[in-house]
Amino acid sequence: MAKSSARPAADTGKGGRGVPFDLELVLNALSKAILLVDDDGQIRYANAAAEQFFATGATMLTRMRLDQVTPFAHPLLAVVEQVRQGGISVYEYEVDFGSPRTGHRPVDMQVTPLADRSGILLVSLQERAIAQRIDRQLTHRGAARSVTGMAAILAHEIKNPLSGIRGAAQLLEQGIAESDRDLTRLICDETDRICLLVDRIEAFNEGRPAKRESVNIHQVLEHVKKIAQAGFAKGLRFIESYDPSLPPVSGDRDQLIQVFLNLVKNAAEAAPTKGGEITLTTAYRHGVRMAVPGTRRRLRLPLEVTVRDNGEGVPPDLKPHLFEPFVTTKSSGTGLGLALVAKIIGDHGGMVECESEPRRTMFRVLLPVATE
Repeated sequence: MAKSSARPAADTGKGGRGVPFDLELVLNALSKAILLVDDDGQIRYANAAAEQFFATGATMLTRMRLDQVTPFAHPLLAVVEQVRQGGISVYEYEVDFGSPRTGHRPVDMQVTPLADRSGILLVSLQERAIAQRIDRQLTHRGAARSVTGMAAILAHEIKNPLSGIRGAAQLLEQGIAESDRDLTRLICDETDRICLLVDRIEAFNEGRPAKRESVNIHQVLEHVKKIAQAGFAKGLRFIESYDPSLPPVSGDRDQLIQVFLNLVKNAAEAAPTKGGEITLTTAYRHGVRMAVPGTRRRLRLPLEVTVRDNGEGVPPDLKPHLFEPFVTTKSSGTGLGLALVAKIIGDHGGMVECESEPRRTMFRVLLPVATE
């Protein structure tokens, strides 16, 4: 396979761990398409993954400009200009890199200025796997909405007769022997349990007006941590790594507490009894944006909050369906918690993702700042 004439210089010294390496070998080992682009938009280098991505050899690519290998008026060109002006990295997720010939082709892209201020930009393109091509935000929100219609029906058709059953059981209890009252109490307990389940499903009802105010996410996390340490997470170690300069988010404080209480509770149940840890982090991610499917808008989501545990991880077969209603890893779970999390975060204009492997499961929540 032809190689670029603008080959990155090989490191003749030692790597950070004392291992000699060739920079081009490192770049060619990456699965991401990597381009180096100069001030004039000329491609100066392309790695092996870029050759596959563009179906063109590196020698040919380095004779072309970036606008010659991208679809007409593609957002990548605007991002490149933004990075040149601002000097910071910009990420965009789920951007269509397709054409009439190739069809829909969603990619995650990143543009980064090199630290030596040479004017060279590093462009990284990662084509998403087929299973990831459906937009996560809309998928999660759509999964949550699939039970929205159920809420009103369940509330009317189930809760009303349940209250009648419970009332009848209480009347029966007054006229039967003490030895039989366990059965009437069982009826009352079970009707209460079903009502509680219906109440949880009813939370998906979108007819309620959502209030929005400036919310300090660290106060939300501190409140959630206190609740957890006083109850279900007692005995677990909490690790906090917060960015104190984080701006506020525009949202509903009670709903955000509900979101992170749910995520922390899941982490507590997944963490091992001995040596269990829950890590809470916040960070400001410059340039993180997500495409809004069906529009030309780009949603800026710079506020990142993560909840991480050191449990066994999510079973691989459940990962694609984790935010769907009634999907759960718990024997006594209802499978509504994460679906509700996805809905609330979606209503806040954000997105939620999960990365899981043994000893490290992390839920990442991305939110817009209040001023936006």
